[in-house]
Amino acid sequence: MKIKIHHSLLTRSLMRATVLVLLFAVCALPSIQGQTTLESYRRQSVDMLKNIKQDIRKNYYDPKFNGIDLDAHFQAAEDKVKAANSIGEMLGITARVVMEFNDSHTGFLMPAPKDEVEQGWVMQMIGDKGYVIAVKPKSDAEAKGLKPGDEIISLAGNTPTRDGLWKLWYFLRFQPGLSLVVKSPGGQPRRLDVMAKIVEGKAVYNLASTTGSDSVDLIRQWEIDARLRRHRYVEGEDVLIWRMPAFDSKELVADMMEKAKNRKALILDLRGNPGGYEESLLRLLGSVLDHDVKVGDIKSRKETKPLIAKTRGSDRVFKGQLVVLVDSDSGSSAELFARVVQLEKRGTVIGDRTSGSVMRAMHYYHRSALDAYFTYGTSVTIADLIMTDGKSLEGSGVTPDDLLLPTAADMAAQRDPVLARAAALAGFALTPEKAGTFFPVEWRP
Repeated sequence: MKIKIHHSLLTRSLMRATVLVLLFAVCALPSIQGQTTLESYRRQSVDMLKNIKQDIRKNYYDPKFNGIDLDAHFQAAEDKVKAANSIGEMLGITARVVMEFNDSHTGFLMPAPKDEVEQGWVMQMIGDKGYVIAVKPKSDAEAKGLKPGDEIISLAGNTPTRDGLWKLWYFLRFQPGLSLVVKSPGGQPRRLDVMAKIVEGKAVYNLASTTGSDSVDLIRQWEIDARLRRHRYVEGEDVLIWRMPAFDSKELVADMMEKAKNRKALILDLRGNPGGYEESLLRLLGSVLDHDVKVGDIKSRKETKPLIAKTRGSDRVFKGQLVVLVDSDSGSSAELFARVVQLEKRGTVIGDRTSGSVMRAMHYYHRSALDAYFTYGTSVTIADLIMTDGKSLEGSGVTPDDLLLPTAADMAAQRDPVLARAAALAGFALTPEKAGTFFPVEWRP
């Protein structure tokens, strides 16, 4: 089969135009540690807790707050803040008080550090174990001998689990280095201390001029982000393989489905896709289903209403074979799409069990009274979604029709047996070795 590999990306001129508009709505946060005294930040933390509590009290979908006594819960956190000995400790207390709702979409939107931290390696839960799936060339991780396929037995003294990894990574992602215990296929456990790459940023960006160096730097960073988040696809004579990183644009969905429309098979790769816009989800469902479908019931604090995906029409939908790939990082809209495909018997879902992060959330932002540049927020779940089988995917995820996991040896050799299996289901030959070359992990320069 002849194939062509493509990348979908906004044009450079459109990206620049978009960025210039956004620049005036973006302001880099200052270095908290350097510009705020301990006692002033303590007062600020107490104020933050009060605002976060009000965000949850007013907007959380469950009026019983998952069984949490809201006032007592936040009072306990405030008492801890008053006894804390560092700004980092206060931030951790604030994050944990929201995380303890054990809700995938409710959390503390923490002020980002001014410096960029790149760990230089990527891990993922495969089944119930954590593995390194990629290592950046010339990184400290590569120099220390960390390799794809290494099982992560311990991460900063903690055992990675499917339910706990996202919480653990929330606190570790900005660390300048991490201590790991790993095991290569057929090898013995070994300890590695891996240092991150720190790129120094600015406390405050001068955006008064769109032609200044700060504006140019931000445009360049946005372009890099856009490149790393772009949609990639492989075209064959009778098949389209679409690596969809997020549900970020219904227009792009329309463009991609136009490419797939006259082909015999579509392999939709939603691995690593965290979700995105609901309108993009509905557009994609309407492009593969020849009838209107109820996705589920949106259950908020005040009402329950149906979520309907309307078909694009029998003459405009893709009617060929559909294979959907998912993994432990597939979340939200990606999970909903996969589950609707199963319930409607529209295609086959293969891969790993999904993350179980399916809620509807809103973000509420606040500006500190002590520091005009200090902005934080709360992500609050405002609704759950109950599927047509009467179940929520929150916490449980989607179990694939064909549960297929890459082995440590597959990852070490950069093979992709899941995509190869999808190709076989679609009726064409593709080796795991060749499949592993289609969508490699990409890095910042």
